[in-house]
Amino acid sequence: MNAHILEKLYAVLQDRKGSDPSESYVASLYAKGSAKISEKIREEAEETIVEGLRLEKSASDPAIRKALTSESADLVFHLMVLLSHHDINPNEVFKVLEDRFGISGHEEFASRHKS
Repeated sequence: MNAHILEKLYAVLQDRKGSDPSESYVASLYAKGSAKISEKIREEAEETIVEGLRLEKSASDPAIRKALTSESADLVFHLMVLLSHHDINPNEVFKVLEDRFGISGHEEFASRHKS
């Protein structure tokens, strides 16, 4: 069985920690820290939202669908950079999703917000 693309990406991102920031985009983000990485996540999230809203209005437009797909990939990529920066393996995130699977979203939210 092949490793999931996010696992492969995580391995590459971890490897980039030893790279020269002047030669690696990811290493340059690591050198700038969580604030810069988070700024990139915010930027990509906003671009993803814009494309999602555009697709809502033009559901059959293949160019908008492609743009949403591309922006979503950028968002996931930068989220993976943040996780890697803090040595959080994507399998830890998958485990949380698995634990939540089959639980009502309202119920799960309420369980995290009890006083």
